[in-house]
Amino acid sequence: MIQGVAEGEAKGVLRVLEVRGLAVSDDVRTRITTCTDLDRLGDWLDRAGTVAHAEELFGEAPRGPESTSEQS
Repeated sequence: MIQGVAEGEAKGVLRVLEVRGLAVSDDVRTRITTCTDLDRLGDWLDRAGTVAHAEELFGEAPRGPESTSEQS
């Protein structure tokens, strides 16, 4: 059951990246589709809507000290 949910989340991440027109390398696609950690997949799904490059999914959260200091 969890594997099915993970597969659905992975498809969602890839779909968001695709709709946004971002290139997804084979390495990125494999990393996403083989992940079974639902929390991690949820984080990637959240980030998929804001990253400039698919590889950024795996980095730090997009909201960092830099973005808060620019808003001050």
